[in-house]
Amino acid sequence: MSENQSEPVTAWAAQKTALVPWVSRGRRGSRADRMLTEVAVSLPPKIAELEFTPSSTRELDRAVREATALEDDAADLMAPLGRFLIRIESVASSKIESVEASPDDYARAIAGVRSNSAAVSMVAAAKAVTRLVDASATAIELPAILDAHRLLMEDDPAERDYAGRVRDMQNWIGGSDYSPRGALYVPPPGETVADYMDDLLRFVNRDDIHPVAQAAIAHAQFESIHPFTDGNGRIGRALLNSVLRRTGVSKTVVIPIASALAADQNFYFGLLGRYREGDADAIVQDLALGAQVASREAAKTAATFRGLPREWYAVARPRRGSAVETLVDALLENPIITAADAERIAGVETANAYRAMRRLEDAGVVREVTGRKREQVWAAIAVLDELDDLNVRIAAAIRVERGN
Repeated sequence: MSENQSEPVTAWAAQKTALVPWVSRGRRGSRADRMLTEVAVSLPPKIAELEFTPSSTRELDRAVREATALEDDAADLMAPLGRFLIRIESVASSKIESVEASPDDYARAIAGVRSNSAAVSMVAAAKAVTRLVDASATAIELPAILDAHRLLMEDDPAERDYAGRVRDMQNWIGGSDYSPRGALYVPPPGETVADYMDDLLRFVNRDDIHPVAQAAIAHAQFESIHPFTDGNGRIGRALLNSVLRRTGVSKTVVIPIASALAADQNFYFGLLGRYREGDADAIVQDLALGAQVASREAAKTAATFRGLPREWYAVARPRRGSAVETLVDALLENPIITAADAERIAGVETANAYRAMRRLEDAGVVREVTGRKREQVWAAIAVLDELDDLNVRIAAAIRVERGN
């Protein structure tokens, strides 16, 4: 079939619902919470052996080509670009969960300096994405998903006891804090999660489905199962890139698809709702568009990165062989630098490391982000600015692609 042809979409099974008993486990909440005796839970279909044919493969194939082009064009920047794209994906994915921090807060958290809980959570999300995607080169397995979830949640005081464990209790989205009364979505009961995850893992390791469709459906199914007490959205979006890695669509970098999803969260949540109603094609086609624009805009980031060392040299004007020159050469690979990092990279004593970093600060290449006199941390200004700029560009581009 040519890329311009289409065929009828294979019908996708809609989820069902079932009434199950509910027993209040405390005296908190309203009387309505305490009097609730049953709840309608969602029962997604088992998908391990379901067939899916997209309405068109044109956008899906374009997404693969754009991802390939990104990696080919940025082959000389894989290390700094790869780390940057993981961070941008984690920032956007966290934003969808209303977890946000300033660039300076995020930089402090990356450096391991005390920062606010949101910034620390964003760093944990980056670690989780890295762990899951790196473990998915040949197969996606439950231990890798659980390990990613542990990394994401182990420092959260409210959730650390459940970090790295699938839930054995009922959860829900929206509505009351004390019962599923008025919930927007009630996932399947805890005792069914293991079977659902086994089914999902069989699906994501198939080789007879277009990889972009497989990634989108896997994500939507994961969110419908909601296997954890918290962190489902961020792990579910990490699963997108895990599928792309396993299928060879992206061999070395993470495609920042979450930035496209975050551009219109109501639209994104609507796609998940349509999936649960039996329309898988909608999220498949939109994910393809998101992957395309994310790859194209990330390629622009690569071009920006390629020119940064030259710009830094022009404004800092380091002497040949100086500590400043050594630090400029290392800055793209190390855009967040602690005082200890500066000493190690430049091979100089503490006082000389501080002197060199202040020279870069005076030149407008870095800024100090802690406000301290000692144990300072500096961030490359252009790289921090690109964190926001890439998100903005992807959001603008996906709105154009969606026609809104």
